[in-house]
Amino acid sequence: MTHGNAATYEDGMIRCAGGELTIRRYYPWGAKRIRYTAIRGVKQLPLTGANRIRKWRIWGSGDFLHWWNLDPRRPRKQIALVIDLGRHVRPTITPDDPIAVEQILAAHITQN
Repeated sequence: MTHGNAATYEDGMIRCAGGELTIRRYYPWGAKRIRYTAIRGVKQLPLTGANRIRKWRIWGSGDFLHWWNLDPRRPRKQIALVIDLGRHVRPTITPDDPIAVEQILAAHITQN
């Protein structure tokens, strides 16, 4: 989970370190790296209630708005994070500790 200082995070699928967010298994051929300076915002998307069907989106997009990295553990998770890059399609991730990742990203967004 979180290792070292508060600005780093690693859970095997999501990594926050070195000034960027790395989303593993985003593309069929590898990871997506997003500089913190490119992130305009981050918001929680509960995977409960009416949104519980989204937890079964293991990879890709079902609505052409959210793009989900491959995460076979997603059906057991309760919160996703939607990353706003100022584009129509938004990377949507399900870190093991979404609160920690949201705090790290929010801290960098306010510094930009």
